[in-house]
Amino acid sequence: MPDGARFDPAGVVTIATDQPVLVFGGCYSNLQATEALLQAAEQMRVPPERMICTGDVIAYGADPRATLALIHAAGIATVMGNCEESLGADAADCGCGFVPGSACDRLSAAWFAHATREVGAAERRWMAALPRRIDLVLGEWRLAVVHGAPSRINRFVFDSTEDAEFLDELRLAGTGGIIGGHCGLPFTRRIGEKLWHNSGAIGLPANDGTPRGWFSLLTPRDQGIEISHLPLDYDHRGAARAMRAAGLPEGYARTLETGIWPSFDVLPPTEQAATGAALAPASHLWDRMPPPPRPQPRRFANPDRTLHGEKHAHVPLARLSTLWFNTGTLCNIACTGCYIDSNPRNDRLVYLDRAAFDRFLGEAATLHPELREIGFTGGEPFMNPDTPGMIAAALDGGYRVLVLTNAMRPMQRARAQLERLAAVAGNRLAFRVSLDHFMRDGHDQVRGAGSFAAALAGLVWLAAAGFPLAVAARLSAPAAEARLRTGFARLFRERELPIDAWDPMQLVVFPELTDPALPPEIGATAWAALHAGGREVMCGSARMVVRRKGEAAPRVVACTLQPYEPGFDLGASLAEAARPVVLNHPHCARFCVFGAASCSLGGEQPAPAEGHGTVP
Repeated sequence: MPDGARFDPAGVVTIATDQPVLVFGGCYSNLQATEALLQAAEQMRVPPERMICTGDVIAYGADPRATLALIHAAGIATVMGNCEESLGADAADCGCGFVPGSACDRLSAAWFAHATREVGAAERRWMAALPRRIDLVLGEWRLAVVHGAPSRINRFVFDSTEDAEFLDELRLAGTGGIIGGHCGLPFTRRIGEKLWHNSGAIGLPANDGTPRGWFSLLTPRDQGIEISHLPLDYDHRGAARAMRAAGLPEGYARTLETGIWPSFDVLPPTEQAATGAALAPASHLWDRMPPPPRPQPRRFANPDRTLHGEKHAHVPLARLSTLWFNTGTLCNIACTGCYIDSNPRNDRLVYLDRAAFDRFLGEAATLHPELREIGFTGGEPFMNPDTPGMIAAALDGGYRVLVLTNAMRPMQRARAQLERLAAVAGNRLAFRVSLDHFMRDGHDQVRGAGSFAAALAGLVWLAAAGFPLAVAARLSAPAAEARLRTGFARLFRERELPIDAWDPMQLVVFPELTDPALPPEIGATAWAALHAGGREVMCGSARMVVRRKGEAAPRVVACTLQPYEPGFDLGASLAEAARPVVLNHPHCARFCVFGAASCSLGGEQPAPAEGHGTVP
């Protein structure tokens, strides 16, 4: 514990000063970054007793023991991070809070094993004795310094976290502000008169496309606290070489060089949308007097640029893997929150006829020999009397076929035709059945009373007929996906359905699109980084043919979610529709880019980049 620090009756370490304080976190066993941080502090004339570390001294890098030794020898006040908690208790994993079995979880297991081998009993005792909270009294201002949040050491808190969640944590702390770590990204957020500050991490970059780490300087002023976000340049190449020499995951070593995290899945959409955008040093003044609210311009309003002035992402048609045909928007049921408003009375998209289908199939054979999959969607495809014949024509053309259906009465009326197709199609004719929930009430609430039983009966018949099957469900909250898949696994097992609920291509979980809050826009920089990391969107490999009511001929649109938007109408032919698509719609962000949803059968999508994982 540094000079000037003391324990108060509640057992919290308190550091009081009226001089600037340097705050940093996430050394992550990166010796080179830690050495550079100490040199920067010396140049700024900030002694170790006015420095605070928010934890995770040990993590991804090559030199856990040497890095910890630097912090310990300097006497820098350090909050216990989840990594210190786990190593100090000789736990089996890092306690980062990643989803079990995820790429992040697997990658963390590799560095944790390395750290476990490297640190000895003395280091473990030091880590186990660290405080979980340090109160910084800076002039007349008190801030609680924690690792994740007061409620949980490994809670991820980001700049985009809801105000109510910040306020809950601030109430637990009982202070006017909190300094946190864990998420690895620098930000300063005001919530009314309250403050949340994260200095970022020095041992890994901030996913901003530069190799720099980040720390902060907090300076008391007459009117409040000036908070400066500062970049840290260091020998990142040397740190990456050390990681490779230690046999640690390549994904993290590459991150030190590229500035892009090896996975984005842990990040909320707002932070994902900032991927690759270089951060700039910035200062904030916290004076407990929040500025008056300013009107916020609306996202997705400018056809050319985001609110930040960057060009919207453009997605070229890299290949045509799936050609969709919307058979018409008429449907036998009316579902709550239908993506394209299909119901028994909506004929905004009229029935696609066989002649139009044959014309587009012929054009595809000429222009896109790489095409392998034909998809049928609606409405309910089997409302259209030409659908069975179009399926047969697609199979005759050598394509695999995917039909999206609710498996209710319209499909069941076509059983005889489907049985004949099953005899010749083999596994090339697949069905994806909409089943919004694994419980009757959950499904019927969306699709109407009795729809669950009818859909399940159709699904059982399709399985008995030998068709390859998938189920499409909708998820209102990402945190509930494991529960949803567990419930479906039980249902499939009880009904003896050959569907793996844990295979994302067999149980396809689609995000809801009804949230009134607009998702972040997708700029060209972020999309380049996300795409390079393995993220795909439908319009990079698919097009859909529609026939709108009142129009003389069918048109080609960018994807299955955009049959009506003029900006996604690409022309009257596949040749015209080969041009790039601008990702300037909430559906692009919510469904594809950040929802990671796909409408195809899968199997030909590019594999994710090696080393996918994420930082805490």
